Amino acid sequence: MASPRLLRTCLFAALSAVLVASAATGAAHADPPRAAAAVAFSDTFDGPAGAAVDPSKWQTETGDNVNNHERQYYTPGTRNAALDGQGHLVITARRENPANYQCWYGTCQYTSARLNTSGSFTAQYGHVEARMKIPRGQGMWPAFWMLGTPVNWPDSGEIDVMENVGFEPSTVHGTIHGPGYSGSGGIGAAYSLPGGQAFADAFHTFAVDWAPDSITWSVDGTVYQRRTPADLGGRTWVFNKPFFLILNLAVGGYWPGDPDGSTSFPQALVVDSVSVTTGDTPTGTAIRGLAGKCVDVAGANPANGTPVQLYDCNGTAAQQWTVGSDGTVRALGKCLDITGNGTADGSTVQLWDCTGGPNQKWTVTGAHDIVNPQANKCLDVTGNDSANGTRLQIWTCTGGANQKWTVG
Repeated sequence: MASPRLLRTCLFAALSAVLVASAATGAAHADPPRAAAAVAFSDTFDGPAGAAVDPSKWQTETGDNVNNHERQYYTPGTRNAALDGQGHLVITARRENPANYQCWYGTCQYTSARLNTSGSFTAQYGHVEARMKIPRGQGMWPAFWMLGTPVNWPDSGEIDVMENVGFEPSTVHGTIHGPGYSGSGGIGAAYSLPGGQAFADAFHTFAVDWAPDSITWSVDGTVYQRRTPADLGGRTWVFNKPFFLILNLAVGGYWPGDPDGSTSFPQALVVDSVSVTTGDTPTGTAIRGLAGKCVDVAGANPANGTPVQLYDCNGTAAQQWTVGSDGTVRALGKCLDITGNGTADGSTVQLWDCTGGPNQKWTVTGAHDIVNPQANKCLDVTGNDSANGTRLQIWTCTGGANQKWTVG
């Protein structure tokens, strides 16, 4: 799959010197009322056209990348990475060869930008996402990814949330790299849009849900891959420590190949937002309701269609929920789902692959309701019955005790 994406040694020596393992951020957003997750990092790239990114969140790397034989030089300043005044970060790849930008093969043929959050923010578990529109063209290599700290690649680990190579306009890749499974040996999978649609035609949301023993990838809320230590064949799982975020647009390299006569310039990776949400615990938090009991996935079974029920609180993974910034409520790598996209009173809820559908969207209110906006109905304990195993459903909001929930 993906080749190692490290810059030359001198750049990472400087980078490693500023790494910190804290999860602090310059401008964390306030928690929504009673939410199961806290926004640990968020950037919506508001600001005047031509402005630089917020330096309290991002630093700009400079240099080339001999390891992948990429063709670009990552520049400082705002020529290749700037806000557009419309709530976007634009990372622009240009065909140019200024004499002061020297690459491994001589004077660089292209310039671009690479940004990271080292020194300002690291994540350890949670929902990590970016909404972006990728460039198009042979030789383009946009990516949203993470590196483990301190950087000692590949032993410190790499999580590729999204990579695209220009010769696959309809496909993105999600990959993990670590000791014994790096470079072309990385472990991952691809996701393709239906009907030959191109990712460059519209914005899409690329995300991972990261827990101590699993990483789950999704595009626009649709899960396409889940990896656990069992997938490593006895090799070391290195994803239990802080990682920092990286956004970049590479040009050329071993994997995408060089641009050709069909590639027009400039090309741009347009980033609408980046966010990281984390639960009260690494794997989420309990949602308590009637008689002090918890929202529970029956039998801790992650299969699609597993009933969601009321049960004695026991702290297991079947009761660890996170509320994402996309409105989903998740456990075991899947979403709280209204069966059959139902909107009628009595429609049951279940666990299902995250699809981004309206039957998987929820609003947690300050009045302790959990509401599905499409149906305009509340998460409800059937029959006001507090017995273990009572199925949960949606029902017209009444304010009753069987519709009141405390998250966390």
